[in-house]
Amino acid sequence: MGIVPGIVLAQLVNFVILFLILRVIAFKPLLNVLQQRKERIAKGLEDARRAEEKLANIEKDYQAKLDEARVEGQKAVAEASATAEKQAAAIVAKANEDAARVKAQAQEEAELERNRILADLRSQVASLAIAATDKLIGASLDEQRQRALIDEFFSGVKAGKVVVAEPGSVSGKVQVTSALPLSESERAVIKNDLGGQGASEVEFRVDPKILGGLVIRAGDRIVDASVAGQLESLRQSLV
Repeated sequence: MGIVPGIVLAQLVNFVILFLILRVIAFKPLLNVLQQRKERIAKGLEDARRAEEKLANIEKDYQAKLDEARVEGQKAVAEASATAEKQAAAIVAKANEDAARVKAQAQEEAELERNRILADLRSQVASLAIAATDKLIGASLDEQRQRALIDEFFSGVKAGKVVVAEPGSVSGKVQVTSALPLSESERAVIKNDLGGQGASEVEFRVDPKILGGLVIRAGDRIVDASVAGQLESLRQSLV
């Protein structure tokens, strides 16, 4: 085959030497470069992973702060709305209170004016009644006596007593209604008389519809000695 052992051995030695030279000169640096590149790639991947985790944490924190800000905003809006509602309710309540006070004051003033007019009317009625009586009978009667009768007609008070109230018929808080305003002396007599019968408090009111006399209410008990009540009783008896 033309194989010369010396040449083969020499080539083998050359190959080994070449391999060793290449290993030292080329392979080892190449392996080092590959290893370094591998390490750089691994480090890059690790850095990328850490950066991704950091980004995820940042996004998570941002979302948490965003949710917290949204909750705080909703809470602030709710509190502002509640405060506004309370303020609006307070304003409405104050307006209603002012309106009720003005209305009550107006009603009180109207009541006082009505009673003043009715008190003047009582004097005029007395004068007209005296004049009519004089003209009817053609003679002058005792004016003082006539005025006393008229006062008794409107006040229900005779000789210092409430003629329409039976002893023991009233107790506690009592409401006395007259057709025209009573004088201070008449009120004092009524308070004294009813107080002696058991009334703890006497309230006065005016109602022209009863025409004359008094209506006394003590709790559920009503003593109706008004002219209107007497006329109604008469009407019922004639039916």
